[in-house]
This record gives sequence, C-alpha cells and structure tokens, in this order.
Amino acid sequence: MKPPGPVSGLDYRHLLRMSDDAGLFEHACGPLPRREHGYCLDDVARGLVVLSRERRLSPELSRLQEILLAFTAHAHEDGRFHNRLGYDRRWQDSPDLGDWWGRALWGLGCTAAHADRAWMRVAARALFDHGARQRSAAPRAMVFAALGAAEVLARHPQDGPSRRLLDDAVRAIGPIPAWSGWPWPEPRLRYANAAVAEALIAAGSLLPDDDVLADGLRVLEWLVYLQTHQGWVSVVPAGGWDPGQGPPGFDQQPIEVAALAAACARANAVTGDARWAVTVRLARDWFVGVNDAGIPLADRTTGGCADGLEAHGVSANQGAESTLALLHTCQLERHRMDMAAAAGVA
Repeated sequence: MKPPGPVSGLDYRHLLRMSDDAGLFEHACGPLPRREHGYCLDDVARGLVVLSRERRLSPELSRLQEILLAFTAHAHEDGRFHNRLGYDRRWQDSPDLGDWWGRALWGLGCTAAHADRAWMRVAARALFDHGARQRSAAPRAMVFAALGAAEVLARHPQDGPSRRLLDDAVRAIGPIPAWSGWPWPEPRLRYANAAVAEALIAAGSLLPDDDVLADGLRVLEWLVYLQTHQGWVSVVPAGGWDPGQGPPGFDQQPIEVAALAAACARANAVTGDARWAVTVRLARDWFVGVNDAGIPLADRTTGGCADGLEAHGVSANQGAESTLALLHTCQLERHRMDMAAAAGVA
C-alpha cells in the first residue's frame, strides 16, 4: 500500500454540513444530512471533544461550539441527560444515565478544560459538576464520564467531584485479569474497547495509582497487538469478538479506530514512550486507505467519513459519529507530528 501523505489540515466542511442552529444531525444519506432522524447528545458530546481541542476555531466553528454546549445544557435535567431530539425540537426520550450521560460529561470536561473562551469553560464546568454527582450502572458510561473527569482534574488538580468520579469509574471497570491470554474485564470485546484502557491510564496517572496505570498500559498493549494486522490497524468489528477471534473482521467502525488512537496518545503523553505514537499514526492511516480493504474512508471531496469498512468497500453514508472520529484521529496525529518536529524526529 502507498503510504499516506502528511496531515496538512483538518477539513470541517462536512461537520458544518451536518449541523444547524440546534445541533448535529446524527445520520446521513451519502453526504447529505438525514434531518428526519434528528439529533443525539452522543454526537453533540463528541463534537464538543473535537472542537475544544482545535487550536484556532473559525467563526463558523466557534458558533458551532456554542450551539453544541447549549444543546448539552438543554439536554440536562438534574444530573441526567436526554439523548434524542427530533427535528421537531421535541425530546424523544426521558433523561437517564446511559452512555450519552458519560459522553456528555466527556464533552463538558474537555470544554471546561480547553475551550478558548472563559465563559464557556465556566458554563461547561458547572454542567459537568451537576452530572458528576450521578453514577451509571453501565460500565461504558462510567468510562466515558471518566475521560471527562480526567480533563477537569488535569486542569484543576484539587477538584473533588472529578477525582471521586475517576475512582468510581475504576471500580466500575473492575479488575483486569492477570491471564495474558485474555486480560480483559469482560467475557468479550464489544465497543469503545480502547476507551476502557484510556480511562485506566488517565485514572492511574492522575489519582495517582501505579497499579491502575500498569493495568491500563498492559490492557492497551494487548488491544494494540490484537488490533494490528499485517502492519496496519484492524479493529474489533461492530459485532465484537469472543476469545480466540481476531482480525480481519468487518464491519469496522471509525469510532473504534479513534478510541484506539486516543488511548495510545494518552499512553504516549503519560509514559513518554514513543512506541505508542506509532499506533496513532497507523490509526490515521486507516482512514486514508491503509486498512484491510485498502480503501479510504475519508472523502476528500466532502470532508466526511464513511460509516464503516467492509471487506470490499465502505459505507456510502457519512454520519456525524464517523466524521468526528476522523477529525479526532487527525487532531491526535497532528499533535504527534508537532511533537516529533519539535524533537527533531521524523
């Protein structure tokens, strides 16, 4: 396969196409938003994560960041959150503590820590503090919430709510088995697997707890090994994997690749070990065609990203989740390249 070129800049055209004055449309038919499916907090929160980490927001992206924060505030109710809003601007569910609660705290934590406007940081932190009083029975929801808590705690080291949330997330994940053949706290690999490792690494480094950090690094090393095939990234497909299964598997989702890149970027930042940065580069390469099908998912003509990788092609649809996964991964690769350039490394 031909090696991809460098990350010259992030393309936000499709993210803007998928947005309006209420939020982000969840689904697309090709590159066109499917307005009839409305909006979901899951994607709005992912958008906050990406926009909070962008170095210089254009006026359009700055306005979108405000819209997404306002959407999250509108979804909030006593520490819980709605997830689905119809195009008629009516909520289609009751506020609860599912994955979207955790992702909301992740987006709010990133905004509270990194937004370039002080009023946004203050507003996001207030919302985060309300949500951080709750606890979800869903382990993945606790994982996503922990990633937001890590951002707040890194900026405000004495913050009690984020510290307690991180500690409780570690307990929700459960012990990491010592057996090297399946060092995983669940009977099978499902979704956002690398986010579990990232939450452990973040908690271990910030609480601090050396044992938790070691567990997070050990399980991430295993996930990288398991999801690397013939020199490129080959992630757990949408159907998951049981013990003994491995690559290649289809339908591969962009969000899994972004989660792997984010976990490795955090491991690199915490340990200084450059080998983690290699997987960040491979994750970015996956989007531009260095993958099991040899087909790009990033669409240079639209700025969007295909929703999935199949054995002989990609999905024609370019939803918000996939496009945000592409943008997040490219941000991480851009940071890797900046650090390498500063160190005089190729």
